[in-house]
Amino acid sequence: MEVFVVPDLPEVRPGHDLAALIRERVDLRPDDVVCVASTVVSKAEGRSADLSAFPAGPRAREVAATLTEHAGEETDPRFVQAVLEESVEVLIQTPFLLTETRFGHVGVNAGIDRSNAPDGDLLLLPERPSESAERIRERLPADRVLVTDTCGRPFREGQRGVAIGWAGLAPGRDWRGETDRDGRELGVAVENVADELAAAANLLAGEGDGGTPVVVVRGFEWGDHGESDAHFREIETDVVRRAIRAWSNE
Repeated sequence: MEVFVVPDLPEVRPGHDLAALIRERVDLRPDDVVCVASTVVSKAEGRSADLSAFPAGPRAREVAATLTEHAGEETDPRFVQAVLEESVEVLIQTPFLLTETRFGHVGVNAGIDRSNAPDGDLLLLPERPSESAERIRERLPADRVLVTDTCGRPFREGQRGVAIGWAGLAPGRDWRGETDRDGRELGVAVENVADELAAAANLLAGEGDGGTPVVVVRGFEWGDHGESDAHFREIETDVVRRAIRAWSNE
């Protein structure tokens, strides 16, 4: 398997055709997986915003005051308002805001970025990343597209690449029903291929000012395995979220 960046991409602005920018710079194959950072998807879709667009309500001011107290530095209540408006649930509100976005992703501050936002104070995540991935895929020779982001993970330090949108492939490779080397049947093994590919792409895309937000994975083979559409865990099976809810309500 080969992983390489798409070189020489310009600064993406609202209305830019990401698929055309990619096609102009790399000869894609049908089985390539094109991993596109959510930052450039958001820029192309005009998801930049100024803090002034989010006048703070009572809840945002209350949460901002609590965050300021815990963090020891001022938290802008307008930023908190933006996070609340981009979220369907607040799981944790101190010492940081952990929320669920409208499309099911759980992350800090609803994934809102305050860096790499040349057209405003904030860069919001794409509204529907899988639909964004599909629009890009329709205009590329490659059959598979991921929209990626970075976020932390419980119990581990550091950020890693994750998939927040996908088109042309299932997010999960389902090993259930297959057997291990001793002939035991696998009952719970669903591999999150979308996140694994996103993490591989993030090794090259990086976190800073490298200007390489699109990475191609070439030669990835699915193999003779089933598919799983599961990606964001349902609340019924999410014991961690249920525990957080119980803790937050104490």
